[in-house]
Parts: sequence; C-alpha cells; structure tokens
Amino acid sequence: MRSHLFNFSIAAMIVMLPLAANGDFEPVNPIEWNQAKARHLLERAGFGARPDEIAEFTAMTPREAVRRLVYFEGAPEADLPEFDHSGVFEEGLDPFPPSRPATTELARRQGHALGVEVKPGGDRPLQPVVNKFFYWLRASRLETDRVAYWWAERMLNSPRPLEEKMALFWHGHFATNENKVRDYRKMLGQLHLFQEKGLGDFRELLVGVAQDPAMLNFLDAGVNTKDSPNENFAREIMELFTMGVGHYGESDVREAARAFTGWNYERLEFQVVTDDHDFGVKRVLGQEGAFDGIDVIDIILQQDATAEFIARKIYNYFVSEELDDDSARELGAWLKDSNYDIAAYMERLFLSRDFYRPEVIGSRIKGPVEYVVSTYRLLDLDSIPGTPDFNRVTGSLGQRLMRPPTVAGWSEGRAWITPSLLFERGNFVLDVVFPDIGFLPPDRHPGYGGEEILSVHERLRRGMDISSATLPSMVAEEAPDMNELSASNMLADSDEAFNTRYGSYRGWQMAIERVKPISRNLPRLDLAGMVAEAELASPDEVVEYLTSRFFSVPPEPATMLAMADYLEAELGTADIASAASFMEESLRGLLHVLLSRPEYQLN
Repeated sequence: MRSHLFNFSIAAMIVMLPLAANGDFEPVNPIEWNQAKARHLLERAGFGARPDEIAEFTAMTPREAVRRLVYFEGAPEADLPEFDHSGVFEEGLDPFPPSRPATTELARRQGHALGVEVKPGGDRPLQPVVNKFFYWLRASRLETDRVAYWWAERMLNSPRPLEEKMALFWHGHFATNENKVRDYRKMLGQLHLFQEKGLGDFRELLVGVAQDPAMLNFLDAGVNTKDSPNENFAREIMELFTMGVGHYGESDVREAARAFTGWNYERLEFQVVTDDHDFGVKRVLGQEGAFDGIDVIDIILQQDATAEFIARKIYNYFVSEELDDDSARELGAWLKDSNYDIAAYMERLFLSRDFYRPEVIGSRIKGPVEYVVSTYRLLDLDSIPGTPDFNRVTGSLGQRLMRPPTVAGWSEGRAWITPSLLFERGNFVLDVVFPDIGFLPPDRHPGYGGEEILSVHERLRRGMDISSATLPSMVAEEAPDMNELSASNMLADSDEAFNTRYGSYRGWQMAIERVKPISRNLPRLDLAGMVAEAELASPDEVVEYLTSRFFSVPPEPATMLAMADYLEAELGTADIASAASFMEESLRGLLHVLLSRPEYQLN
C-alpha cells in the first residue's frame, strides 16, 4: 500500500506556495462571496471545514461569517468541560528544586524536602526524597500530556474555533516548554490565558504573559534581582515577543532588565519582591524614568516596530508567509491605531480582498496539530482517539503541544514539510484507517529511560537487591556472578544515601499509579456508510466526493482518474452499490493514499 504514496516530488507542493501580498485590504465584495471563500475562511480560522459548515457560512454575508468566527455572533455557547485534574500535586512539592542534587542537598541541610522527611535510619535514608523528586517530574510530564489531549478536544469540538486557533498561535509566539517549567499547572494556566485573552487587547495579553508563572520560570525571572539583573526576560520580550531584532540596543535590554527585577511568583501567583526590585532611574528606548516592568511594556507598545512585528506575524500565520514592507507598515499602523485590538485586526484581515486572493487560497502548509485535528474533524469524529496517540503523532510531525523546541517557538510553513516528515504524515493516516495492533500507551509505558526502567522491574522480580537491579544493563549482563555481586551490593547499600536509578524507577511507578489514564479508544470510521449516505454510484464519484470533502487544493484530473482506477481494482467492480458489504477496507486504503498526497497538506 505504501508504494502508492510518494511517487511525487516535494517541489510539486512548493510551487503552490504564495506570492507577495498586493496590499488590497479593502473589504471583499459580498457579490464575490461563494463556497470556496467560505471554506477558505473556515479552514484558516479553525481546524477544517465540514460540508454542513461550508454550506452554512456560504449562505451568510462575508461580514456575518467573519463576525461569527471572530466575535462568536450567533455561535452556540462553548459548553466544553474543564480540565479534569488527576490530583497529582501535593503542597510539599512547591517550590520544586531545580535538580536532583539540589533536592538531596536541601534534604541533607534541613532534614526534609518535597514534603518528605529523611529516614532516621536504615539503608538509603534519602531515597524517599529522591523518589518524590522523580515522581513529580514524571507526573507533571504525564499530566501535561493530558492537558494537550484536553486542548485537542477543544480544537475538535469548540463552536469558537478561532479562540483555540489563536491560542495555538500565541503558544508558538510566547513559547514555554514543560521540560523547563516542570509544572503542568503553570502550563495549563498559561493556556487559559491564551484562550481568554488571545482575541482581546494585546497589551493585556502581553502583561499577562510577562507576569505568568510559566513564563517567569521559563526565562529565569526568579533570579532577576537588583544586585544581579538577568537579561533573558527583557531580551526575549523585545526580540521575540514585540519588536524583533534591530529595533533596540544592548543598553535598552540592560535597562529593561533592571525594570523587571523583583518580578517573580509564589506557587501559581505573580508577585513583586520589592526587596529585589531596582527603583532607580532607567533609560529605555529613548525614555527615562524610574520604570517598572509595566512601564517598559507600555514604552515598547508605543513603538511602530512593535505593531508592525505583531501585525506581520499574525498575517504570516493566518494569510501568507509573504508580506511586502509597505503592506506590513499599513497593517502595523492600523493595529496600533486600534489600540492593539486583536479581534478587530482579525476581522479586518478576514474581510480583506487580500485574504481571498487566488494566490493565498490553498497555499498554506498545515501545521502538524492543525493537520491531525482537521483530519479527525473531516472524518466526523467527536473525540480525539487515544490510538494513535495524539502527542506522539504531533511530536513525530514536529509540533508537540506544551513542548516547543526553543523560546522562539516552532518554525512554520515549509519547515513542516521534509521527505521524512511527509512520510510520517502518511503513516499517521495509515494508523488512523488501519490501527497499529502493536500500540503501547505512552502514558502507561515509560516515555524516557524506557527499557532501562523496565529492566529494573524485571530484575527485582527475579529477586535481585536494589543496587544489582539498577545497574546499567550492559554491566548487569556481563557480571560473572550475580549472587556474589548482590552480596557485595547489599553491604554497599548501607553506605548509600540514595540510588538515583531506583528513584527514577519508583518515580515512574508512583506517577503512573496516580495520573488518570488517557482513554485509548480507536477512531471509529464508517467510510462505507459515508459513501452510501452520499448515494455514490461509481469509483469516480467516490474519489470526487472524498477530494471535495478533504481537499482545499484538489489533485490533478489525472491523479483523480488514477485513484478511481485504484479503487475499482481493489473492489473488483465499478458498481459501488454491489460492493456495499465489502468496500470498507478498500475505501480506507483509498483514503490513506489520498490523504498522504501533497495537496492535502495545504489549505
């Protein structure tokens, strides 16, 4: 089956990418409104466009359609469940030490750490503390994966898709990673911020992010004090979040860092530690005063470069990767004049003639999360399947939620498509239509340290002591006499403060025991039922129906004909009605081939 997939050139898709913007931001003429434009709007503002949605939005005026998506006018209430916490957090875990050595040193110094007392006697007195350290690392990681699933469910089902699409955009713009933050609660709190403020006042969003515990943790704001200003936070706000390189100097970064001194958090709340704040006069971007962080943010927002930077980045994400400088200045000026009203800016973009240019429609490469969620929506699924695993799939495609690769977020556009990544997209479709029978749930199976962790348990089952069981596999396998080695290790245990490998093993056990499992339902497809409901009579009609449902950019006629021939050969007949009882597998094979094509990667 896979031999059908990749008989094309990557260049065949690249030539479809957009030309430079023409700067026509006047509203589209209602007379020109049609099904293709309604579909384009729905796909760019959300996660795929179902046939019934396209018909509904085609019947609206452009203004009505855009305001439904941007301001939710006439949209159903977003009655979506809140995140269901597993209850893995314990008060003693906060503040969480930066490392295992820091944890054991703290325990030695004060006799307890992470809510766990040091054992008064016996072997490995610090082991319970080490176990708890690894427990929280594992539990937070697993719970973060559940947050990602919860968010994906919202993308799939929300009647306000732009709310989630904007949150996804801001997640890449204000990028933080759970591997550094190490607290799913902070990551969830930041996501709520993006969902609630993502279409509002950019100033409120920027201040919220600057005071967000996840961002403060990620950019090391906790060590930003008047005696030792840390420039990470100030630099990223200027370089990545607002103005971009070339619009500030090193002195601006240094002075802004002083303004942000003392900004910290306690538990999940922002706080200013006044003893750490520099109340002196600073000079930032040509202005002078005893500024604090809010003052610096307001100075940054006064810069034309900031409005242009944000306007351009949103345009690049939702419209086209290409934007000429004059058009960028025009959009930036409009955003600034509107006091950074993101919803108003999105309304203008989505109503503009520029947004509906032929060069723009069907020219954008879907990001991995959008690609996966939109596929499920177009398959009429009402939940994200547990198999294949959403996090593992999107990670293999290059965009795992809650884990951007750097503070700069993900590269977009052409970076999503390489030969290997395109192959992985085809494999995702294969796993949807023909589920992997060897699937192991990653939330029940150690995600890192995997085989070594599993080997520890197997050795303990064979009666080994902890020190022997936690030896590296190569050492354990080559040991000449395990009985002699075990005896030696049992003596060594009494002198050992803790065993790190055992702590990692116990951490996984404790986390998997407490974190609620992700439901591992398979995608339930009924392509035969879909074809029957549409009353399709021939392979040509089936291919036409599937491509019209799934593709913004239809394949070439020759490809469509080849797909119809493929289906007829698989069925052994051109009479679809006569194949009703046995065509499901052949339809799934056809869908695998179709959705693996380059055209399907575009919207």
